[in-house]
Amino acid sequence: MLVVAERINASRKNIRAALERLDSESIQREALAQTKAGANYIDINGGTFPGREAELLTWLVEVVQEVTDLPLCLDSSDPSALAEALPKVKTPRPMINSITLEDGRFEPVLHLVRGYSAKVIALCQGQGRPPVTISEKEDVAARMVGKLTEAGVPLDDIYVDPLVFPLATDPDSGQATIGAISAIMKRFPGIHSICGLTNISHGIPARKLVNRTFLVCAMAKGLDSAILDPTDSLLMSNVIAAEAALGIDEYCINLIGAFKSGKLG
Repeated sequence: MLVVAERINASRKNIRAALERLDSESIQREALAQTKAGANYIDINGGTFPGREAELLTWLVEVVQEVTDLPLCLDSSDPSALAEALPKVKTPRPMINSITLEDGRFEPVLHLVRGYSAKVIALCQGQGRPPVTISEKEDVAARMVGKLTEAGVPLDDIYVDPLVFPLATDPDSGQATIGAISAIMKRFPGIHSICGLTNISHGIPARKLVNRTFLVCAMAKGLDSAILDPTDSLLMSNVIAAEAALGIDEYCINLIGAFKSGKLG
């Protein structure tokens, strides 16, 4: 499971406050905690400040790189903010979060993906309403993957996000997303799938329990990456146990190592 650490996001109150003050120490504590917890990528998002997103995203790139060597995932819906921040990235093979089929977004982001040899999160989003059924999600994914591969982006660099929505507003979203993950992974061998895990539990109680349960269900259908909170030790324990149960962790080598080092919650 490739873990993209979610905590440096301007939608979180403490991160927004740190960005308002340009408080590098608070940001760096989050980066270090997520690195220590087992993240593979550090996601950075500065997108809740109108007119300042490019400035803040660039600042985050520089601040986070001072304390961790993990590659960065630049999280923005604004291609111009991505274009300003990417030249500051020193860590290898950045990830761009994200590209869609929406007008004015696909081509500028594709240009950046190719120019920086970046991995890319491909959201199942076209014009109009987001897809909600398995077939709708698979259709958008197929069109997205087709355009990316035709442009020379390798399947191994594409992370398809079928878009999971809160169960509080769409009770069928979990099942539809899991079904779409299964269909996409079978249709495009060598591609990756990813989701913003905490979306599933927004607005309901026992969020961490729901997140952990959904993640294991999705992994059983092929999910191999997730944007999540790696400092949730029980969640990370579930990832380790699920990889063992699914045969991804052959002979339970990682599970045994995690147990011996006291990492299992």
